[in-house]
Amino acid sequence: MAREKQLEPEPEVAPERSYQGLLGNLNPIARPLASRKLTRKLYKCIKKAAKQKQIRRGVKEVQKFINKGEKGIIVLAGDTLPIEVYCHIPIMCEDRSLPYAYIPSKSDLGAAGGSKRPTCVIMIKPHEEYQEAYEECLEEVGSLPVPL
Repeated sequence: MAREKQLEPEPEVAPERSYQGLLGNLNPIARPLASRKLTRKLYKCIKKAAKQKQIRRGVKEVQKFINKGEKGIIVLAGDTLPIEVYCHIPIMCEDRSLPYAYIPSKSDLGAAGGSKRPTCVIMIKPHEEYQEAYEECLEEVGSLPVPL
């Protein structure tokens, strides 16, 4: 009995899933996919933006603010199913020339945004507190190849 209680905390601390392991769950539309390095930079930028309340989270909210003309970087989760939930967002971004990128995990995206729930779309708005990190991410996401 005492051994079971000692062993319980270990499963809670799940080993961090590798980037390569997460790539197996991607949707066919998950292009352009951020590299491992860019994914980490985007997570850091999202965390900084969440502290300043400068993110938009979720399909409905992001879609509403894209339609209103708000600028920012759109980060989409590549493992969201069904893809019909958010497959219109990249088209909206291309129409308004907003940079967007896919990352492998919606649970990691939600955690970076300060939520316990997985999130399939986040918009990072610019702010002077994290301007340097935002500009770096904007440049790298903008340089990703646009899918045909």
